[in-house]
Amino acid sequence: MSGIDFGQLTYLLLLLLVVAGYFFVSNRNRVGQMARHALLWALIFVGVIAGIGMWDSVRSTLTPAQSLSEDGTRISIPQSADGHYYVTLEVDGTAQSFLIDTGATDIVLTREAAKHIGIDPDALVYSGSAGTANGMVRTAPVTLDTVSLGPVSDRNVRAMVNDGELFTPLLGMSYLNRYAKIEISNGAMILVR
Repeated sequence: MSGIDFGQLTYLLLLLLVVAGYFFVSNRNRVGQMARHALLWALIFVGVIAGIGMWDSVRSTLTPAQSLSEDGTRISIPQSADGHYYVTLEVDGTAQSFLIDTGATDIVLTREAAKHIGIDPDALVYSGSAGTANGMVRTAPVTLDTVSLGPVSDRNVRAMVNDGELFTPLLGMSYLNRYAKIEISNGAMILVR
């Protein structure tokens, strides 16, 4: 510790003693109550500091993330609080979150997701249609250059852009069929290549 640091520390300690002395003298009739309040504030301060220091660990426990095996052929996707499975893929170099939907035939992008990965949804030809829970919607076929999940990449992947009301992109069976095994176990979906 340098002389300047020691001087600053001494100054702060003296300032703390003066402030604490003032509160002690002004509240000498209520020393017990003042000590309880000081202890309470000290515990709150320590709790906040501990919470900040442990936030990454707490966050990963509350919202577990997808994980890969060491060789990258086994992906574990935790079940989210809403009961669904969400996975983040890299599509044409851009990270995009998908809802895994075994009832969907294809990869289905929302208009917003298409824009996010560099596709102009207004320039597409909506020549197809699909039956959804919201009724029939128009769809436009697109080809994604690369779709990567961890170290596993696929090229020239067929997808659809949905022109209707869709809140999140869907990862359908045309992509999931690329995996040798799909298993749901202990609150996680396991995809094995």
